[in-house]
Amino acid sequence: MGDFTEVHSGGRRKFIQTSGLALAGLALLPSCSPSGPRRYGLQLYTLREQLSADLEGTLKSVAKIGYKDLEIFGYADGKVFGVNPSELRKIVEDLGMKLVSGHYLTGNFNAPWQGTLSNGWEKAVEDANVMGLKYMVNAFLFPEERQSIDDYKKLTDLLNVSAKVAKNAGIQFGYHNHDFEFLELEGQLPMYVIMDGTDDDLVVAELDLYWATRAGYSPIHFFKKYPKRTALWHVKDMIDSDDKEFTEVGNGVIDFKAIFEKSMLSGMKYFFVEQDVCQRPPVESIGISYKNLMKWGI
Repeated sequence: MGDFTEVHSGGRRKFIQTSGLALAGLALLPSCSPSGPRRYGLQLYTLREQLSADLEGTLKSVAKIGYKDLEIFGYADGKVFGVNPSELRKIVEDLGMKLVSGHYLTGNFNAPWQGTLSNGWEKAVEDANVMGLKYMVNAFLFPEERQSIDDYKKLTDLLNVSAKVAKNAGIQFGYHNHDFEFLELEGQLPMYVIMDGTDDDLVVAELDLYWATRAGYSPIHFFKKYPKRTALWHVKDMIDSDDKEFTEVGNGVIDFKAIFEKSMLSGMKYFFVEQDVCQRPPVESIGISYKNLMKWGI
């Protein structure tokens, strides 16, 4: 497994530039409504190379597996995956899927394009509405943005301001973690600084279950500390090894049954399967994750 900074920063910039029975409470979730088929989400970053080579063909493969809700990344200068927002929405909806959420950067470092929290945010929100997004999420902080607790405190101001713009357009704002937010810095956990420094109504968490677990932090503890405030999850699994590599959901050691049992406490509305690095073809990997979720009755 490569360094996660390279995976999540260099990979995104490069792309832009070129078990059990049904778990308690799941029937009440919007993404698993009893009035319709189960809706599993996918963060499309897993398929970044495939999308770059063949957008429509890759999305057809995703739809064929059964995924219904998609989370995008890579919005820049008014386009996503090289097409305009209305075109992407049509492609996705014609395949029976929906665009639900999107990942965005702060724009403070290494993001010299329009469509970040600090650069062209209003247009990004406008285009998010065109795509039908319900959530806009701050996806990642570059190392230069997170050198001190004071950096995180300053970040909360930007998050609150950005969230207000999104809320005025009917979109919920969120923050997505990696492992560093759950590693102590100057005697504090950065994720707590972010959650405590942002308005409960404006900013929700998109908890990445892999990255929190990798840092030695319990997702369930987070739900208890911030009940009903984790509207989105990233569902990905981890191999029990020194390198803690990514693997398909169900092929690793994360106890998803226990975590999903706390979905109501979390306030989870949608979850997205993601696998940052795959040892087999990514489409095959997301298919395995989907089948394991189905097998568990999630």
